[in-house]
Amino acid sequence: MQYEIYATCKRITPSQARAKMQAYPNAIIIDVRSQRAYNTGHIPGAKLLPYYAIEAQAPYVLPNKNALIIVYCQSGARSNSAAQALVLMGYKNVYDCGGINSWPYERE
Repeated sequence: MQYEIYATCKRITPSQARAKMQAYPNAIIIDVRSQRAYNTGHIPGAKLLPYYAIEAQAPYVLPNKNALIIVYCQSGARSNSAAQALVLMGYKNVYDCGGINSWPYERE
């Protein structure tokens, strides 16, 4: 019998994500939306890594697989898939913050 392995990442609320960002200033915030969506406003300090480019670009954008990584998108669907993909790629400390639509804090 063959078993499929599902990646698991930790889902956190915007307030939990903000607390992590304040407690760990070196946390890496990843926006997996398009360049156009990113340009309309993003979480301060977030790096753009579009969902479609996760596998190809993550090793360059995220060289430390032990870093604290917080992922978000527009509504929460792509962030979950992106976070799971990162876990499958060997990243150990990945959090899915859902969508920026739910982010009540500052944007740039």
